[in-house]
Amino acid sequence: MTIDNDTLFLLVLEDSQNDAEKLISLLRNAGIATRAKNIDDEESLEQALDESHWDLFIARQSIAEFDLGQAIKMIAKKDLYVPLLVIDEGYNEDKVAELLRSGIQDVVSSGQDKHLVEVVKREIKNIRAHQRLRRLEVEMHDVEQRCELLLDSSKDAIAYINEGMHVYANSSYLDFLGYDDIDDMICVPVMDTLDSASQDSFKELGKGFRNSAEVKPVENISMTSIREDGTRIPILASLSHASYDGEPCLQIIIRPEQDSAELEEKLREMSQIDLLTGLFNRSYFMEALQKTRDSATKGESKSAVHYLAIDNFHRIKTTLGIGDADFVLRDLATLLQGEISEGDTLARLSDDVFSIITPCENDEQATERGLALCKKIEEQFFDVDGKTVQITLSIGITVTNTNSPNIKDILGRAQSASEEVKKQEETANGNGVRLFVPKIENPMGDHVTASVFIEKALEDNQFKLLFQPVQSLRGGEHEHYEAFVRMIDDKGEEVSPYEFLPPAGPTEVAAKIDKWVILQTIKQLSEHRSNGHDTRLFINLTSETLQDPDFISWLNVALRAARLPGDSLIFQVSENSAITYLKQVKEFAKGLKTLHCNFSVNQFGRAINPFNLLKHISPEYVKLEGTFTEEMQKSDEGKDAMKEIISSLQSMNKLTVVPLVESASLLSTLWMAGVNYIQGYYLQPPSENMNYDFSEE
Repeated sequence: MTIDNDTLFLLVLEDSQNDAEKLISLLRNAGIATRAKNIDDEESLEQALDESHWDLFIARQSIAEFDLGQAIKMIAKKDLYVPLLVIDEGYNEDKVAELLRSGIQDVVSSGQDKHLVEVVKREIKNIRAHQRLRRLEVEMHDVEQRCELLLDSSKDAIAYINEGMHVYANSSYLDFLGYDDIDDMICVPVMDTLDSASQDSFKELGKGFRNSAEVKPVENISMTSIREDGTRIPILASLSHASYDGEPCLQIIIRPEQDSAELEEKLREMSQIDLLTGLFNRSYFMEALQKTRDSATKGESKSAVHYLAIDNFHRIKTTLGIGDADFVLRDLATLLQGEISEGDTLARLSDDVFSIITPCENDEQATERGLALCKKIEEQFFDVDGKTVQITLSIGITVTNTNSPNIKDILGRAQSASEEVKKQEETANGNGVRLFVPKIENPMGDHVTASVFIEKALEDNQFKLLFQPVQSLRGGEHEHYEAFVRMIDDKGEEVSPYEFLPPAGPTEVAAKIDKWVILQTIKQLSEHRSNGHDTRLFINLTSETLQDPDFISWLNVALRAARLPGDSLIFQVSENSAITYLKQVKEFAKGLKTLHCNFSVNQFGRAINPFNLLKHISPEYVKLEGTFTEEMQKSDEGKDAMKEIISSLQSMNKLTVVPLVESASLLSTLWMAGVNYIQGYYLQPPSENMNYDFSEE
C-alpha cells in the first residue's frame, strides 16, 4: 500500500463495530479523513500489521482480551511505527503511569471526546513528521547520489592520495581498478595499483608535490595500472595538488591510453560481478538494497534480506586448501542460482557470505524461504577432487518496511540474526534460520526511542562491569584483565552489548556507554592498584568513539583526575572497525601514544587479508578471532593455521592473545606456538571482582 499522508489509517479495538463507527465519525467530524479496521484480539492485530500499513492504534482498555503491553512488543518486534492510544473508563494516576511506562503513547478517559480528538491530532503531527523524516532520508540519499554523479559524470577515474594511501576515489576509479567500494580501496597503497616501472615514476613525481605546494600539475604520464584481479592496463595519469577533508593531498586522474567504449563497457560489467562465482558482487548488491529500502520506506513494497553465512568455512579452507575451497564456493553459487526466482537479487558479499533480496509479504514467508534454502544446502554433497564435502548455512533474515533504517544497518540486522543462529542450543553448529527481532523492546521500535531507553538506563545506573583475567604464558610482573559491560534489565538479568547495541542499534549513545565504561573502569582500577596490584585493563571501544575527535583530550583529563598512569589501560577495537575507519584509527592510535596508553586489535583474522591492516597501524596487542581456538581443537590443520598466524605476528613484535581457552589440553600447544596470553573460562568466567589469583598459574 502506498502511504497517503492525507488519510489516517487507523486500527481500532472497541466494544463493537457500532462503537468503532462512532469513534471514526468523531474523527471525521473533526476534519480527520480516516480509514479504519476494527480488531478484536491479538491474532487479528498481528494479521492486520502484516497485511497493510497503519498510522495509529486506538484501544479501549476495558475490553482488551490481551495485555496491551504485548501489543507494544508485537509492534516493536515487527519494527513498525504505530503509536498506541488507550481509552480508559476512569482516571487512575498509578494505572496511567504504568501504561505509559509500558510504551503506550497516551491515555484518554472515556467520554472525553474533545481531549481524544486533540491527542489524535497531535499524534498525526508526530506520525507525519516521522514519515517525512524517512522520506527525507531517501531524498538525502538521492541528493548525495547526485553530488557523487557530478564527480562521476566525467569518464575519468579520480582519486585523492594522502601519505601514499587512498582517502577517496570516485566510482569510475573503483570500477577501473576492480574494487567494490572505497572501504576496500582505503587499505590499498597507491603503489600497489602500479607496476614496478610506474612505481618509480610515481615516486619521483610525488617527491616534487610533497616538497612544494607551487609544483604545477603534470598531465598524461604513461604508466601501467594493476587491477585488483591482477589485470595490467596501460594508462595516462595526471597529478595535481588538492585537499580532502581539510587536509592537503594529491589528486590523481587516470584514463586508458586507448579510449575504448568496448573497454569501458567491459570494465563496467566486471565491476558488478564477483569474478570467482560469476554472481553479483557486494557493490551491486548494496545498490540493489538501497533501491529496495527506498521502495519499502515509501510503502510501495516489502522485501526480505537473507544473509547466508557458510558454517565453519575456515575449517573447510584449512582442510581442502584455498584452491579447492574456491571450487566449493563456485558449486554453492551455482546451486543458489538454481533456487532464485524472478525479482530476486543474489550476490556474494564476502569470502564465505552470500545474500539474497527477495520480494515477500510477511515474516512467515521470508522464514519459510530461508528454511527451504537451509534444507536444500544441507542435503547437497559437493565433490572436490575426489573428496565429498557437506556444508551448512546460518541464515539471518530481516524484512524491509516503512520504518527500515539505512542499508548498512539493514544488512547488519541480517548478519546479527545469522550470528544468533550459532548461539542457540538447537543450532549450536549453525545450520539454521533466524529472523531479526529488535532486542530492545522500545515502544516504537525506533532507534531514537532506543537511544532514550539506553540513556535512561545510564541515568538509572542499570549498567555494571565484569572482569575476566588474561593470563600470561611467558611470565611477567603485570596482571591483566578485560572489562566487559552489561545492562541490567527490568527482571534483573544481564544483557550483553550484542543485544542492547546491535549492528542497527542506537549508535548515537554508543560513545556515551564507552565513556561510562572508561570512567567506572578507571575508578575501580585505581582502587585495585592502591592495594598493591600492578594491573592493566583491556577496554573495548565502539567505532563511534574512534570517530570522536575530542576523545583523546577527554581521556587525558580523566586519567589526570584519577592519577592513573596511561600504560595501565589497553584500548581495544575490532579488526572490522579498524579496517572500516582506518584513517580515524591511525589518528586514534597516535593520540593514545601521547598518553602512554596501549592499543589492541581483537577478532583478528576475520578479514581476507588481515595482515594488510598491520601495515597501517601498529597495535601492541593482537587478540585472535575465536574460531582459531575452536579449529585448533578439531584438526591438525587448525593447529598449523594457528601456529602460522602466531609466528607471523611474533615476527612483527606483537603480543598475542588467544581467547576462548576452555581446557588445559590446549596449553602445551599454545605455549609451543609462542602465544603470549590466554583468556577464557579455563581461567575464570567474567566476574564482578578482579580477584583472580595469578600466582597459581
